[in-house]
Amino acid sequence: MNDNYKTRSEIKIGLRVKIVLKKNQRTGKLTEGIVKDILTNSRNHPHGIKVRLESGEIGRVKEIIN
Repeated sequence: MNDNYKTRSEIKIGLRVKIVLKKNQRTGKLTEGIVKDILTNSRNHPHGIKVRLESGEIGRVKEIIN
């Protein structure tokens, strides 16, 4: 398991993932959901790829759930 999905090619729309919301960055609390949109335009990001979940929540991917 990769702790921080930093490469855009690893993330696909429809994947079930766990993200960290901006408000939870200090605690590291993760939110689970399905990727609706990939918001990071660059191929890589040091803090993880930013996505929007189907629920509308936005955060950086920390885990991909198989």
